[in-house]
Amino acid sequence: MASIALGARPLAPDTHPLIAAEVARGVTRMLLAHDLTAMAEVPLDGGRRADLMALDARGQIVIVEIKVSRADLLGDGKWTDYLRSCDRYFWAVPAGFDVTPLSGEAFLPERTGIIVADRYEATILREASTTPLPAHVRKRCTLAFARRAARRLIGAVDPEAIQGF
Repeated sequence: MASIALGARPLAPDTHPLIAAEVARGVTRMLLAHDLTAMAEVPLDGGRRADLMALDARGQIVIVEIKVSRADLLGDGKWTDYLRSCDRYFWAVPAGFDVTPLSGEAFLPERTGIIVADRYEATILREASTTPLPAHVRKRCTLAFARRAARRLIGAVDPEAIQGF
């Protein structure tokens, strides 16, 4: 994934704080431009939930954790559990967010990347390193992703079909 931003508008802090859904939209657009297909709110093993999970053409899995407040970032002690379900891990924050804490040892800067986004686009400030998943974990995560995506598509076309599932 290259460090590019979509469109010609520069990323700049908004006068109103962005909500997580707007950051997710900008990140999803950037991932799609890099041939990664993302899905929001993806349950993981152990009861965790990824804000965004994406698959690339080679089957690599990327998880993006969105933070729109400093308190949420500093209070999140569960994020390292996500590393067992992805090849690459990114933090995504709105433009103007203080990313200084993400360079601290507690946030594993050698492993995790940083994305800055608004509702239209995103850019990678720091690339995430790749730590390949074991084959059996990749298969389980990929199948769960595909099945969830199919259920969501069915639900969009025929909401009654998935009631109770």
